[in-house]
Amino acid sequence: MGNFIKRTFSGAIFVVILISGICFHPIGFLAVFLGISLMGTYEFYKLIRKTEASPQITLGLISAGLLFLSCYASAHLNIKSVFLLFTFSLVLLPIIEMYRKKEKPFTNIAFTIMGLCYVALPFSLLNYLAFPFNELQFHYEIVLGVFVMIWANDTGAYIVGVNFGKNRLFERISPKKSWEGSIGGAIVTLLIAWAISQFFMDLNLIQWLITGVIVVIFGSLGDLVESLFKRSINIKDSGTILPGHGGILDRFDAILLVSPVVFIFLQIIQEFWK
Repeated sequence: MGNFIKRTFSGAIFVVILISGICFHPIGFLAVFLGISLMGTYEFYKLIRKTEASPQITLGLISAGLLFLSCYASAHLNIKSVFLLFTFSLVLLPIIEMYRKKEKPFTNIAFTIMGLCYVALPFSLLNYLAFPFNELQFHYEIVLGVFVMIWANDTGAYIVGVNFGKNRLFERISPKKSWEGSIGGAIVTLLIAWAISQFFMDLNLIQWLITGVIVVIFGSLGDLVESLFKRSINIKDSGTILPGHGGILDRFDAILLVSPVVFIFLQIIQEFWK
């Protein structure tokens, strides 16, 4: 019971902070997701050290912060110059590596950049979901809708999978996931997408349903990719920052693949779906 209470309490706090950051003010959005991006990137680098690689954690975190701030400034304020600092931080990576005198220097550089691509970039692209279509105005609805659909997909897949799951989805990576659970999660997600379309008008019904399909496909793949990553370094949870729930990567595994694809979809809407 003690573990259940701890899990419930930490989960509730997590949801409150996340929804507050999404909904209330651009500065709150900046603070919450910049913090999550940095914590997730740091968690990734710590885990990579278990492979005997040595990523540049300090510069990697600076680059992650600059990437998020660059996207925020570009999407919200139409200021592009912060990208110059981010680009310069990437130039410094191989230069600094020369002076570290570590084994496998290019492996270290590659893992440092991988942390930016796998963790920092998806969180940074959330800025373009919050400030869509070059309006420079804060629209929390798309970001909130995406997270609600991710939670709906996870919940539906879990409930249906536990009760009816027989055929394994990807047993080599995640033995508990089933096709039945995935189908159940997809049905629940599309129902939630329809419900969201009745309240949030930033996207029309068809666009919300397509976003729901993106969440179902790439959210599930994001979960599997993170499971593959953890299996490759023989760990169960990515961290312990959320008692009973694991680490940042455990909680945000779906958004790491969903965010870039939804970003691409919004660009397609802007260019071709008017």
